[in-house]
Amino acid sequence: MSVFLFKRLITLIATLVGASVVIFLVLEILPGNAAQILLGPDASAEAVQALAIKLGIDRPAIERYWDWVHGMLVGDLGLSYAYSTSVAELVLERLALTVPLALMAMSITSVLALAAGIYAASRHDKLGDVGVMGLSQIGIAIPNFWFAILLILLFSVHLKWFSAGGFPGWDEGILQGIKALLLPAVSLAVVQSAILARITRSAVLEVLREDFVRTARAKGVSRSGTLWGHVLRNAMIPVITIMGLQFAELLAGTIVVESVFYLPGLGRLIFQSISNRDLIVVRNCVMLLAAMVVIVNFVFDVLYAVIDPRFQARDI
Repeated sequence: MSVFLFKRLITLIATLVGASVVIFLVLEILPGNAAQILLGPDASAEAVQALAIKLGIDRPAIERYWDWVHGMLVGDLGLSYAYSTSVAELVLERLALTVPLALMAMSITSVLALAAGIYAASRHDKLGDVGVMGLSQIGIAIPNFWFAILLILLFSVHLKWFSAGGFPGWDEGILQGIKALLLPAVSLAVVQSAILARITRSAVLEVLREDFVRTARAKGVSRSGTLWGHVLRNAMIPVITIMGLQFAELLAGTIVVESVFYLPGLGRLIFQSISNRDLIVVRNCVMLLAAMVVIVNFVFDVLYAVIDPRFQARDI
């Protein structure tokens, strides 16, 4: 296990370094000048140059890259060009919405997908199985932003149960915050739960065909007892892997949904910063999302190793 963790940790570090280089280079080649955008099209060349020197964007790229990486390591993300405030403060303020939204969406995804997948597998080739697979196919085909609009029309415009957008803030109470994030979380969870339900069903059906399942049934263990006591743990191995990928995707997927529901999360901050050519904010936000994706995958890799009994039987 220690060798496995060491290898995964080295991979994590190498991936983060590679991601930082790619993110920096991609933003470097984008057209436009932050100083020109901040001062406006009528600003003189002298004023633009003076502001560029003040912002530090006139320095060589390799120097700015090293300063950026060093700042991330010591917790100094710099100052936003447009907001004139600490990037770390901006990001932490927006993460207070984006992370709970992703966690809510993942919780809904897990509950719906596992319940539907296990139900379908236990009724293989019966009406329940066909119905779950049909609904999951529809869920996969629906874009989450379009489903978000449908939820707004139904629950906000017609039923008036929820607000059409905005976020009251956690200061107004946890229940109010959860209520404001419920529709966005559901819209994010629909597609992911449909995918995960199909994978769960396939994993459970594959394990049900194993010899140890037939042995348990031959010893008199009930079908439900075999399913919950023997099948589920082995079937969860591939499911856990997909859940890790999905949670990482949900973190990035909140960007579009936040725009639909007008939520002041990390996604809207990125969009606004792109419009303002505030590259220091964009760079740090994208790097943060990349780091969260990599770290989540690392955690689920470790969880995979803990769950999989084969890891206990061989030297990794």
